[in-house]
Amino acid sequence: MNGPHRRAATLLGTVGIALSVAGPVMLLRGRGGRKEIRTELAAQKITFPGHGLPADLARHAGTTVETGPAAHAYARFINGNLAHATGGRTYAEITAELHAAGGDDEKLAELRQTAFMGQTLRASLMSAYQAWHLTTLVTGLGAALTGLGVALVATADALRPRAARHR
Repeated sequence: MNGPHRRAATLLGTVGIALSVAGPVMLLRGRGGRKEIRTELAAQKITFPGHGLPADLARHAGTTVETGPAAHAYARFINGNLAHATGGRTYAEITAELHAAGGDDEKLAELRQTAFMGQTLRASLMSAYQAWHLTTLVTGLGAALTGLGVALVATADALRPRAARHR
């Protein structure tokens, strides 16, 4: 085998081995992250009400939130309740109203607290949902890198002369 082919085979083999190692690590990290999200969500013991959910969330009635998609659905549930309670106003808008009223309107202060808690809970659930998607991405990339690494190692092996492969 001439020099350029030997170098190409060596480079492909080296990159292939690196990817064949990195891919499974990403697969394990993706699975571990997914398991951690499930564990953390389950520990919160969040359960959808058994009835009274909007039609688009009815299939979740009585179920617990233990996955990213379920966290997203519960965040939508909170958002609907929050919009109803605040008349569609955000924490920032209610805070501005409270300050405009001199800061001592007890009803607005309570509404601001409700908005703050609801938006905070919703944001936490949305973070779990986003993390769920990241674990999907990491797992998918891990599988792709593993396959690519194996393909590169096989290509490098095919570039080597037969006598060099059977030593």
